[in-house]
Amino acid sequence: MTNQTFDPVELLNDRVRAAIAAAAPDAPADAAALISPSKRAELGDFQSNAAMPLAKRLGMKPRDLAARIVEHFDPTDLCEPVTEADIAGPGFINFRLKRDAISTLLDRLDSPALGLPAPEQPSTIVVDVCGVNLAKQMHVGHLRSSVIGDTLARTFERLGERVVRQNHVGDWGLPIAMVTRKLQEEVDAGRIALDTLTLDELDRLYKLAQHECRGQGKALELVAKYDLGPKIEAELQAMHDEAMEHLTKAKATLVALQAQEPTVYAIWQRIYAVTMGACLKTCGRLHTRITETDSAGESSYAEELTTVVNDLVERGIATESDGALVVRLDSPEDDKIAEPCLIRKGDGGYLYATTDIAAIKRRVQTIGADRVIYTVDARQSLHFRQVFAAARKAGYATKPGAAKPSVLEHAAFGTVLGEDGRPFKTRSGENIKLNDLIDEAIERAGRTVDTKNPGLPADERATIAEAVGIAAIKYADLSSERIKDYVFSFDRMLAFEGNTGPYLLYALVRTRSIFRRAKERGVALDHAGAPIIVAEPAEKALALELLRYPSAVRSVAAALEPMRLCAYIYSLAGAYSSFFDACPVLSTEDPAVRRSRLRLCELTARVLEDGLEVLGLPTVERM
Repeated sequence: MTNQTFDPVELLNDRVRAAIAAAAPDAPADAAALISPSKRAELGDFQSNAAMPLAKRLGMKPRDLAARIVEHFDPTDLCEPVTEADIAGPGFINFRLKRDAISTLLDRLDSPALGLPAPEQPSTIVVDVCGVNLAKQMHVGHLRSSVIGDTLARTFERLGERVVRQNHVGDWGLPIAMVTRKLQEEVDAGRIALDTLTLDELDRLYKLAQHECRGQGKALELVAKYDLGPKIEAELQAMHDEAMEHLTKAKATLVALQAQEPTVYAIWQRIYAVTMGACLKTCGRLHTRITETDSAGESSYAEELTTVVNDLVERGIATESDGALVVRLDSPEDDKIAEPCLIRKGDGGYLYATTDIAAIKRRVQTIGADRVIYTVDARQSLHFRQVFAAARKAGYATKPGAAKPSVLEHAAFGTVLGEDGRPFKTRSGENIKLNDLIDEAIERAGRTVDTKNPGLPADERATIAEAVGIAAIKYADLSSERIKDYVFSFDRMLAFEGNTGPYLLYALVRTRSIFRRAKERGVALDHAGAPIIVAEPAEKALALELLRYPSAVRSVAAALEPMRLCAYIYSLAGAYSSFFDACPVLSTEDPAVRRSRLRLCELTARVLEDGLEVLGLPTVERM
């Protein structure tokens, strides 16, 4: 058995594929072993369903092919001998693992790395997370980009890769100039003091500035089309002229901001400080690892955009179209994207795509990313297809000296819905503030903790309530299939039973509590290095779940799907619960069995704790 593979499914997969190659030389090189847990425990632990689909392709009877596979299968050090008697039905091949093989694999897993040693040559992974905008509160829409992005980053960190988070802050451009001008007016009028400025005030000013600069062009077109009369036309024209005046002032502010005129730039810096201070505080409350060093605002690319666009024009990658500049992507080598990527408007203004292409260039060619992952909602899928294709076409996605481009991936996610099936918003139709969501989760968790354990000291109760509340909302998000919408329900996600964050925190507490009870009873904790005995069905089931941990973490990295680790941890918690109920630990009379089971308990606790840390869920000592 290889020292780097612990999962019996992976080990069986390798051996069955080798047996297929020997038994049927004409079989495709990628023939799948199709290993799965056996549906009937009396027949074995695992089964291979490979013979049925492969036999059809080879023109053979499935049972005949299964017999050949069995003949060439090597069970050494892993399985009990496999014979034709282990072929069931039309050609299922059953395998029963040796108990000492399971014990040996567990012994190897029980190391500081838990089966996930760091690679000798780590890759550089850039993960685009959070994506807040200046002068605006984080809302429920930022939950997924922050939580999923941070968990993917944690997964790669756990695998020993070099990870760089990038919080792509919307801190530049005309909308920011609008609120900068509005704030400057309020400060000059003495209505707001910069040193006491709050994000709520900025949020209000942002909306007001947007409203003031919104023209009435479409309304005036309707007036002319339907001849609605001079009075309404005059009223709308006056409103439009006023909006255009506000817009002209905002554009002048943008010019001053780009030139870093001291007064205007100081206002912008204050807006940035207030917004990012609140953002990072919220990210901290969510137990993410997103910090100030991860911030990469659009402003940081401002001086690079002209250089990038000029380079694209000079090399013929960008061409003119109705006065604008576009990168055409309709050729087969550019993914056959019908819509061109617009990188500069007819008025000379740049777009999100321009900044994103510049960001790819920096992330790959300066930071050295081998893989760039964007956790942004699914509605931006076409945008990222265009940006990725344009960056590859320009050569910006290829590291200097590399033979092929780095991997660019959009980890798209669905929408958070209310229980009415619509996007989760307040009754007034506004996006729910993320801090308000966190506050309510913690408050509700506190009430549940009071009910379950009313004697807790106030400070401990507060710590547990916060952990439970945060774990609840994060796990509900992460345990959903990333691309799909999911319904936000406090009642469901805060439950201490079922597939929820609180249940998994309780499962970890339960594994730890047995060691506290052992000390209270004076039972020796002399299980370190003790032989692991896999005799009872519940022991075997727990052991097999533990051995799946490394492959579960790696599968998250491969598919960018945190749900896979959530499903694994929930399954492990269930296996431990069954083991705990069926296999006495402290009360067993056999010292060797007690030491073995204590070791299983400790290994389970370590794997649960490690997995919850990868997911970014806070843990507690008791509940």
